Amino acid sequence: MRAISLHRDVIVVTSRLLQTNCTIVRGPVSADWRGAGDAPPAGETFVLDSPILPDELALLPSLIEQARLPQPRGLLATHADWDHLLARIPFPDATLGCAESSALRLQSEPGAAQRELRAFDERLYLVRDRPLQLGAVQALPVPGSCGIGDAQLELHQAEGHTADGMAVWVPWAGVLVAGDYLSSIEIPTVGAREGIDSYLATLERLGPLLARAEHVVPGHGPVLDAERARAVLTHDAEYLRALLERGGAAELPPGRRSRAQRELHAANAAAL
Repeated sequence: MRAISLHRDVIVVTSRLLQTNCTIVRGPVSADWRGAGDAPPAGETFVLDSPILPDELALLPSLIEQARLPQPRGLLATHADWDHLLARIPFPDATLGCAESSALRLQSEPGAAQRELRAFDERLYLVRDRPLQLGAVQALPVPGSCGIGDAQLELHQAEGHTADGMAVWVPWAGVLVAGDYLSSIEIPTVGAREGIDSYLATLERLGPLLARAEHVVPGHGPVLDAERARAVLTHDAEYLRALLERGGAAELPPGRRSRAQRELHAANAAAL
């Protein structure tokens, strides 16, 4: 697991597996605090998405403590895929929030995330100290906002990769947590032809945020600066339009043409 600081209020943790990103956000504190003193300033911390491996999840509370951030009162999941929900394991008492579309998906697919996690663990011989228990989920209106301390996180609709989801903009830090979009290591994946239109609409919505962003955190892969993220957005949109026009003959985005990405492309073409 790797942890990097993007801002004094934002830490990104990247899993050793699938390069899955988890973003830790603290509500902004007074500008004159420089880390002196025995305790962190009063504030509120949220954990967005999650790493995957059991030891990585177990380390999250101590990592937050070492960074002198308050332990999280809230968790946010950009969408309802199982690999974005695992922060409930180390923080079982924290409220889990997600877009209304994700809450409806979880309600309509009871136990699906737990079954998918169990199948994943069995394939890799992973053992977890406790099961994934989602408990009550807070449905958040998207587009909208979510309070964190005295500030607000902006919630933006992000659908296409799945039929649910949101991206989270951290305005005072200039950080966009994009969910499973804008990855420089993975091509866009869609489950049906109509998903392409939704995906393109999401990219269009994310574009103006990139003009203000210092950093973009995709669901998988390295954190990007705004210039690199704009290039990924352009290549993703070009790929999706080509997929609509040419199906399996569409050219993959630059830098994402490995065997694994070609297999994802074949699945995209088969779903049309």
